[in-house]
Amino acid sequence: MIIQFSMKNIRSFKDEAILDMSSIPAYKEHVYNLMEVPSGDKLLRVAAIYGANASGKSNLYLGMRIFQDIVVQSMNAVGNAENKILEQCYQPFAFESDSSNSEFQIVLSDDEAEYTYGFEFNSRQIVSEWLYKKDYSVNRVSTILERDHQSIMIGASIRRECDKYKEQIPEESLALTFFSRLALKTPVFRKVFEMIFKMMVSDTSFYEHKDVMEKYLPKAIVENKEGVLNFLAAIDTGIKDIFYETIDKRKVFYTSHVGKDGKKYSINLYNESSGTLKSIIVYIIAQFVIDENGVMVVDELSAKLHPLLLKFIVDLFYNEKSKAQLIYTTHDTTLMDKKFSRRDQILFVQKDDYGYSTLSTLSDFKVRSDASFEKDYLAGVYGGIPMLKDFSMKTGE
Repeated sequence: MIIQFSMKNIRSFKDEAILDMSSIPAYKEHVYNLMEVPSGDKLLRVAAIYGANASGKSNLYLGMRIFQDIVVQSMNAVGNAENKILEQCYQPFAFESDSSNSEFQIVLSDDEAEYTYGFEFNSRQIVSEWLYKKDYSVNRVSTILERDHQSIMIGASIRRECDKYKEQIPEESLALTFFSRLALKTPVFRKVFEMIFKMMVSDTSFYEHKDVMEKYLPKAIVENKEGVLNFLAAIDTGIKDIFYETIDKRKVFYTSHVGKDGKKYSINLYNESSGTLKSIIVYIIAQFVIDENGVMVVDELSAKLHPLLLKFIVDLFYNEKSKAQLIYTTHDTTLMDKKFSRRDQILFVQKDDYGYSTLSTLSDFKVRSDASFEKDYLAGVYGGIPMLKDFSMKTGE
């Protein structure tokens, strides 16, 4: 579970931007939108991020993607001049002559502890890195790792096991990535690494690829065909069955519909609409994330999805048996409504005239729970909308 994610000097976010999934205790609406962690705090299951085109909301998603890429790949290309992950991922704010370091931090939780992990970097090296663990059973914070450009300090609880390896960590690699690859008795490095690695961070195009369909759909048909068909029925696709055949070692997918004559007719799956195809993939992966208590981050989730279908997908994450989370960017304001969303679930990204993006939440505006969120947003009360200029269009005579 993500408690908080922050980044600094990443693309259009020059100053620190904080995505906080902690709920505001004073807000009493929609308690089913929340889940509780062992500390007693309650986290948001879903957060929606709004903003105009070019406001930077996709850069927030890209920041999470860059963070994940560095964590996962920082050991892969050591010594390989053609594939330096830091060079690829160092994307500082472009409209200043001073290119300072970039920074990420994430606060995660499982059933045992809260983990605070972050690092500062540039195109050449990891400048600093830190990992702290707050054990819920004793309510005490312990240092696991602290690093600067000169040294690495290992916490007392694991020093004996890990200290002997610290001089082997390359300056362009994360200590977290390095230690997660070792067969250590302490599980903390591997645990935090896997929590970050398993986050499903993708843009909307990921859910429109045939390769993704062909990777995930067969397993869904075998293990959860009833769930897939119930979903397709609920969104009124007219699909009565979905199946595949293996022809020349290649899987060919079909859907079945019932005609006026009551007979069943099958067509190739890819003859269905692009919206239907995307909705199938989104559902399958969302269900996987929910079953695994994971995190799903999607840029422009609502693209090609009907507003009611978007609501259906979002509602999947309000499953009381799961601790999964959904974070998505969108232009669709359908769910920006007091009937569906809490004030702390709605976020805005806006960019000023000099290219600086900022992240805020609806709760920053001290909005009443009975306010018309969507109406006020479209009226520009909260920012995050395009400022359209007057222009004239020449017409033919």
